[in-house]
Amino acid sequence: GLFVTDYFTRTPRKLSPFRSFASIELFHFHIPEDTVIAVWNLITFKEQGGTFGDQCPDRSITVYFRSGAPSVINPLHTHFPRDTAVPGSFALTLTWTLPNRTTGVFNVTSPLPGDWFLAAHLPKDEGKISVKGLYEECQYLFQPQLIVQRLVNIAVLYPGHVTEQSMGPHNRSCLYKVFVPSYTSRVLVEVLRCRGAEGCPLWLRVRAKAPPLHNSTTLDCREHTPCQLAQDLPFWQHWYYVLVEKHPGVPGTISFQVTVQLTDCSRPSLARPPFLPSSASMNMPHSFGSASGLVLGDNPPPTSPNDTKHPVPIPVSSHTAERCWPVRPTLRNELDTFSVHFYIFFGPNVSVPPDRPAVFVINLLPVLDSGGVLNLELRLNVSSLCGENVTVFGCLNHEVPLTSGDNTSVTCETESLAGFLLSVNATASLSRLRIPYPQTGSWYLSLRSLCATEHGFEPCTNVTAEVYLRAYLSPCINDCGIYGQCKLLRTNNYLYAACECKAGWNGWGCTDNAEAFSYGFQLLSTLLLCLSNVMFVPPVAIAVRSHYLLEAAVYIFTMFFSTFYHACDQPGIVVFCIMEYDVLQFCDFLGSLMSVWVTVIAMARLQPIVKQASVLYLLGAMLLSMALQMDRHGLWNLLGPSLFALGIMAVAWTARTIRRRHCYPPTWKRWAFYLCPGALIAAAAVLLYAFVETEENYFYIHSIWHLLIAGSVGFLLPPRAKPSRRLGPLPRRKGCGYQLCVNEQEELGLVDPAVASINSICTS
Repeated sequence: GLFVTDYFTRTPRKLSPFRSFASIELFHFHIPEDTVIAVWNLITFKEQGGTFGDQCPDRSITVYFRSGAPSVINPLHTHFPRDTAVPGSFALTLTWTLPNRTTGVFNVTSPLPGDWFLAAHLPKDEGKISVKGLYEECQYLFQPQLIVQRLVNIAVLYPGHVTEQSMGPHNRSCLYKVFVPSYTSRVLVEVLRCRGAEGCPLWLRVRAKAPPLHNSTTLDCREHTPCQLAQDLPFWQHWYYVLVEKHPGVPGTISFQVTVQLTDCSRPSLARPPFLPSSASMNMPHSFGSASGLVLGDNPPPTSPNDTKHPVPIPVSSHTAERCWPVRPTLRNELDTFSVHFYIFFGPNVSVPPDRPAVFVINLLPVLDSGGVLNLELRLNVSSLCGENVTVFGCLNHEVPLTSGDNTSVTCETESLAGFLLSVNATASLSRLRIPYPQTGSWYLSLRSLCATEHGFEPCTNVTAEVYLRAYLSPCINDCGIYGQCKLLRTNNYLYAACECKAGWNGWGCTDNAEAFSYGFQLLSTLLLCLSNVMFVPPVAIAVRSHYLLEAAVYIFTMFFSTFYHACDQPGIVVFCIMEYDVLQFCDFLGSLMSVWVTVIAMARLQPIVKQASVLYLLGAMLLSMALQMDRHGLWNLLGPSLFALGIMAVAWTARTIRRRHCYPPTWKRWAFYLCPGALIAAAAVLLYAFVETEENYFYIHSIWHLLIAGSVGFLLPPRAKPSRRLGPLPRRKGCGYQLCVNEQEELGLVDPAVASINSICTS
């Protein structure tokens, strides 16, 4: 056949260490129908500071693949919440082959068409809290590319028609497809009139949704006469692919006929007629685009003795499994994103008769509904059992209802169909099922009532059980509980939800308490972070005593908002917020930086030099507010104003040193007992904050940070400015050209304020 190659790519994204599903990078692809092979080219490279990260360490990258919905991954091996079904996915780990780049290839032969999702992440790290902009961080970028090769003009088989085919010596196989509408209980494919070789050396393979593989349902026509391959309970509203493959080493041309018969389970005594009045009544697409160009319109194709397609007799089957029951629809009520309720007409109480199942359908919209959690709840009304030992079984299956002909069967799986089983009885009257990231399409729930006896389950007689049925779609499982936050995430145009856990809790619904913080630990960490701000009381007292009232007000502001910010910032249940979190965070950051600013400006002692020194306080407040609004965690946005204040202090001290021709401050005691200890304490605090602090030690390292910063302020804040006392001019002696005068007092911190000394002589 003719192949067409399509190419898809995605923008590179930075990968993060795995903490929860909210920290992964999700990529969404769409594979078209009739694809025979899909090749993912997985490109990973390192960057550091805008260049290649040759010096970055090699870190393994894990990639997950799943069709229909995102993968439900559990790399930390945590416990899932109760009643949660975990769908499977395929994982691949990439290793590095070059210093800064590696490439992996993942091939899928005959992939299922529709949506495919890739999830990628780095391994979990130690949770170090790094200061943004302090050093160039190693970045690991991941870019997936998809190349698909699909067949065009695949021949379409029409139910009840015969298609003749000749397979030449150089041809190995022939591929067909047939559309299976709703309420089809059986698909029968048959190879007729095989000529050209002895014993019909052909393989017959059938698969739903995609071309068959080597492990698909297979029949050897040499060993089976007639060569018929049946598929019970086929998927509704999907294409089925039929592959006729020649045995290797068979010479010559082989001719044969292929026919498909569909059994309508809504009419168990009848098979689908060869011709229908219209394509709509067959629930098939109007146009098929077959290799021969045949389009099924409102009129059936003409038949003639020479036509390659002609009707064949369809046997009537009486198999009990081919009978199906009416499917009751559900009403979709959308409340919000991933918040959808499915209501049953004349519900929510459902009557389950003893002689037949009750079947319901839940339709999930493509793409829109696969990023949430499908929840199902069954509650049995025990009073409706009339004392009988009745058990109601529910089978939830995707794309086809499972209605077994064996009334005593309690399984929800077949060779080609997997489902989820629920059961309620008088002892356990409530059953729940949660499916994270469900596949979209139609989900069918079949309810049956069976009575328990000594010999197992048997059909009940004259007992109609009443069941309360609730089905809904939610963003997360139980809204992630009290130790998690349900986050709505987006990748390009695809939305999905995931839990982000806190306080040491883990798991898909934040229910795994293996590493959880105890209540006492949470209380201790909150008290440490809050009460460590009491260390600002001594600096406030020193500032008030030294008449630095503005500085004292800033320290009180910092102490207040830092205390209540950390009381609100706790991950557990020991939380107390007096304002919105964002307001408290802004005020805490602003107060911390303003404390540094006003302390450094006070150390500069600008009042004798600059008459309007208070302008600098206002300028600092405006600059710091602007920097915090730009980026609260950026290093230079926060460090810039602080360095500017230190520069002002350095200029002021240098000016005094040059004017006095003596180092300022002039006494060694001021340097030894105040400035050097304060600077060392502040430097230790900055080093702890920048290089030691992690998520695990945050509560006590950050508390030490509070103590050191407040303590350094007490050392660095200069003493009270002494009042300037000018001595009146001495009586001038006639004939003498000198006059004694007193300069403005310069504060050294060692002279009693009441003492006034003449320290210079100036000429008149």
